[in-house]
Amino acid sequence: MTDPRHDHFALFDLPPRFAIDEASLEQAYRRVQGQVHPDRFAAAGAAERRVAMQWAARANEAFRTLRSPLARAAYLCERHGQPIEAESNTAMPAAFLMQQMQWREALDEVRSGDRAGAQALAREVEARRDEVLERVASALDERHDYAEAAAGVRQLHFIDRFRDELAAYLAGDEAGMQEH
Repeated sequence: MTDPRHDHFALFDLPPRFAIDEASLEQAYRRVQGQVHPDRFAAAGAAERRVAMQWAARANEAFRTLRSPLARAAYLCERHGQPIEAESNTAMPAAFLMQQMQWREALDEVRSGDRAGAQALAREVEARRDEVLERVASALDERHDYAEAAAGVRQLHFIDRFRDELAAYLAGDEAGMQEH
């Protein structure tokens, strides 16, 4: 068994896979937190309280990582020797870069007040994100191709940044419409 001090999956006694049962993760998190929550150690010595706090923080970090599909995929890649290096490794396939440019142009066009166009773009981006996430899941759990999965995770970082920008525009557009 892998050391739970260093492995998120081992901490929660879950198989190290991308496909994860969220209810089991939540249940395991609650179980671990129940064992290490600092409140349980309020009457203990300072060293014991400090260790409990460290384990609780560790459980929180592991839970956040495994709950997020993107963070979980990145964690699995790194666990298998494929660091994501999203900031330094920005090499992308030409087709992906073209799509990014098309989305940027479309966003510039819809900023003129084309709410329906912005919503259609958001649906397109979400569908593409789902496709890439599905490809990453398959690379991780079926083919064990961590290099391909890492490339997909880097693409997801780009997609998520654009998705956040588009969501902020849509939220701002809604706020502006409510003011009138």
